[in-house]
Amino acid sequence: MAGTVRLVPTRSLLVRNIQLLATLDTELGDISDAAIYIEGNVIKWVGASAQLTQMHKNANEIISLSSRVVIPGLINTHHHMFGCLTRCLAQDELLFGWLTTCYGPWQQLTGKDIYISSKLAMVELILSGCTCTSDHLYLYPNDVCLEDSIRAARDVGVRFHPTRGAMSVGKSQGGKAPDSICQAEDVILADMERLIQDFHDASRYSMLRIGLAPHSPFGVSQELMVASAKLARQHSGVRLHTHMAENQQGNDFLRTTFGLTPGDYIKKVGWDRDDVWLAHCCHLDGAEIKQWAHHGIGVAHCPSSNMRLASGICPVRDLLDAGVNVGIGVDGTASNDTGHVLMELRMAMLLQRASGNPKGEP
Repeated sequence: MAGTVRLVPTRSLLVRNIQLLATLDTELGDISDAAIYIEGNVIKWVGASAQLTQMHKNANEIISLSSRVVIPGLINTHHHMFGCLTRCLAQDELLFGWLTTCYGPWQQLTGKDIYISSKLAMVELILSGCTCTSDHLYLYPNDVCLEDSIRAARDVGVRFHPTRGAMSVGKSQGGKAPDSICQAEDVILADMERLIQDFHDASRYSMLRIGLAPHSPFGVSQELMVASAKLARQHSGVRLHTHMAENQQGNDFLRTTFGLTPGDYIKKVGWDRDDVWLAHCCHLDGAEIKQWAHHGIGVAHCPSSNMRLASGICPVRDLLDAGVNVGIGVDGTASNDTGHVLMELRMAMLLQRASGNPKGEP
C-alpha cells in the first residue's frame, strides 16, 4: 500500500560546467563554471570545474550544464496535498468559513484521491525547485491512510516528511469540523505509533521521516496535544507540527474557549521545545516572538495562503531578528490555488517590503 522503497543509488554523478552555482554558503559563495560531485544520494564535493580531480572525472555519469543556474533544493515546510483536488473554493471567505465549505467535498476523499493529489502536489513542487517537502494530512475519511501519500513520494522520488495529522474535536464538542471526519484519540495515537514504527527513518540521509501533527487548538483536545508530544519524544527525530495564530479568529477561539494566548497554550501543552515547528504564526505579540526564539520553535511562513484567506501577515522580519528559524510553505493548494515554492519566496519578500522597509532591515 505504501509503495516500494527506492534503493539508494550506488553510482556516482558529476554535474560540471555549471554556468553559475549559487551555493548560498557564506564561505563558498557563487561559483562560475562550477561542478558538483555526487556519490549515491550524497553531495561529496562542489567547486570550480577547473579544480576537478581525475576521480571526479571518472564518475559513472557526467552531465554538462553550461547554460544553467543551479541552486540548492528548496524545502517546503507546510502543505495539505489533498487540497490539490479542491482549488478555488470559497474564495471570499475567512479561514473558518472556507474550512466549513471545504469539509463537504473532503468527506468524500478516498485513498486513491490522496495518492493522486499527493503525486500532483509533489510534481508541482519539484517544478519550482523543491526537493524536500512536508505534508499535513489530518483527514482520514473512508479508506484514507498516510501510506497513500508515502506511496506517491516513493513513486516521484522526493524527500518526504509526512505528518500524521488528526482531528478529534467536532462540532458537537465545540470544534469546527463535522463529527463524521473526526477520530477517537486512542485510534489516532495508535496509528501514530504504528506509522513511526513502520516508516520513520531517523538516519542522516533519510528519504522519509514521520512527524506528528494534531490539527489545531480548535481541532483537537489539549490532552491529544500533550500525548502526541510525549509519543514523539520517545522516538529520535520525530518532530511536532500544528497550526498556530493563523488568523485573529483562531486567537479569539483560544481566548474564549481556554482563556489562553498562543504562547500560553503552547506552554501548557508542552510544545515549547525545539522539536516543534508551527504553521502561519501571523498573530504573535512581542513576548511570544521572544518565547519562540528562546525555545527554538520554528515557523512555517505561508504568505499566499495567508493573503488568500485574509489571515494577516507573519512578522517574518521580527522573528528572524529575534533568532527564530523561519521556513517557507505553500500551504494547501486549496487555500493557495498553486504550489510554487519560488513564488512563495517572492511573496514573502514583497510582504515584508510592504511595511515600507525595502531592504528588510531591522
